[in-house]
Amino acid sequence: MFDTLSDRLSATFKSLRGKGRLSEQDIDAAAREIRIALLEADVALPVVRSFIANVKERARGEEVSRALNPGQQVLKIVNDELVSILGGETRRLRFAKTAPTVIMLAGLQGAGKTTLAGKLGLWLKGQGHAPLLVACDLQRPNAVNQLSVVAERAGVAVYAPAPGNGVGDPVQVAKDSIEYAHTKQYDIVIVDTAGRLGIDAELMQQAADIRDAVSPDEILFVVDAMIGQDAVNTAEAFRDGVGFDGVVLSKLDGDARGGAALSIAHVTGKQIMFASNGEKLDEFDAFHPDRMAGRILDMGDMLTLIEQAEKTFSQAEAEKMAAKLQKGPKEFTLDDFLAQMEQVRKMGSISKLLGMLPGMGQIKDQINNIDERDVDRTAAIIKSMTPAERQDPHIINGSRRARIAKGSGVEVSAVKNLVERFFEARKMMSRMAQGGGMPGMPGIPGMGGGPGRQKKQVKQAKGKRKSGNPMKRKEEEAAAAARREQGPQAVEPTPGGNPFGLPAGGQSGQDFDLPDEFKKFMK
Repeated sequence: MFDTLSDRLSATFKSLRGKGRLSEQDIDAAAREIRIALLEADVALPVVRSFIANVKERARGEEVSRALNPGQQVLKIVNDELVSILGGETRRLRFAKTAPTVIMLAGLQGAGKTTLAGKLGLWLKGQGHAPLLVACDLQRPNAVNQLSVVAERAGVAVYAPAPGNGVGDPVQVAKDSIEYAHTKQYDIVIVDTAGRLGIDAELMQQAADIRDAVSPDEILFVVDAMIGQDAVNTAEAFRDGVGFDGVVLSKLDGDARGGAALSIAHVTGKQIMFASNGEKLDEFDAFHPDRMAGRILDMGDMLTLIEQAEKTFSQAEAEKMAAKLQKGPKEFTLDDFLAQMEQVRKMGSISKLLGMLPGMGQIKDQINNIDERDVDRTAAIIKSMTPAERQDPHIINGSRRARIAKGSGVEVSAVKNLVERFFEARKMMSRMAQGGGMPGMPGIPGMGGGPGRQKKQVKQAKGKRKSGNPMKRKEEEAAAAARREQGPQAVEPTPGGNPFGLPAGGQSGQDFDLPDEFKKFMK
């Protein structure tokens, strides 16, 4: 969604890189490019004006003029301002002192509220809560059935006493759900309301009646991130008609320009609390303004990547794998490789994971062209091998490769390439686990290819420096000539020793004798 904005901002900062000092013209030119980038991203005009004014004011201040790298300082300012318009700090859910906590979802038709109710329920379940989804959308055809299916997929309970399709009282259903949650010991109630238009007075009143009936602890306004500026207008209409406490962005994985996400928090004064970035139920998480700003500026989102890894990988399994690699590369088998690959696959799309790394915006075309099915093909090849072949891939000869290729539905060359890549990867992983760092980079601490690979570089000795004063240099040359005429006895002794570098009190220049292995070269 933010690809175009990221590209424009990256080009702007590239033009500032390497400048020792920023002039007024440099700041104005950078501000103009940033303004164009934001307007092209469909950010609301008042937000753009405020953003540019703050950036220019800070860029002209002392924090940039006294900085060693002004370009990086301007990048930091833009990052800070992006975090600010995205809402500042991360906003957490407010939970009721006495269960259940009631969360009401509101938004336009087609914004994705019903699916998002399931995503929020699954997310809260992962936090240790017992959520209950309540079907109060009795207008849209099959909305109740959809919520029931979503709840079943998420593994959470659903309360749907009314059949829907225009039948039933949503206000009464909302009231009864609170008592049901008390009885069944659910600590969170998520009320899914009917989608409506901002100008639909009747449905707006229905939403207000549901709000008054259940007194929700949080009212979340669900916004389709792909609808652009109209999202801001709709948010203002809901704020005035029903009121809401936070914003949830759906369809953040789309290819629209994303101006709504950058505008809505600033315009409405309500923070973005959650974001949905995919169709799967687990592609949903809390919204962190600082992390989103980092993604926009191609600075990566390592914290989210680490959190996803912690959810997927077992600490005990990770330690067990590290111990294997430290013993030597042969301990790591294709079975271990397959297990690791399946764990990574559970974290989500490979393209999305790579996109969270810093600097990946420069190769986003290659990342977008990654074929996710390659992981499945690799798994199929490994699963077509016998246990002995997985333990020791060296035994895989031509006939075995042909059998494995036939069993996995690939070419024989694909099996050969996989085994070769596995050997290379195993060596590198083992070396890194043993503290040898990345191979092929000698001379850098922690990055050289292990013990015995780094050659000690002998520093060339510098000759005696000559004075820049012509008179003094002439005197030094005369003194040196006089010493040469007097012979080797006149050579200046080195501190703490003699001219040959021997320690003081050792052999003198006259009785020094070469070692036997050197004498044969002097004959």
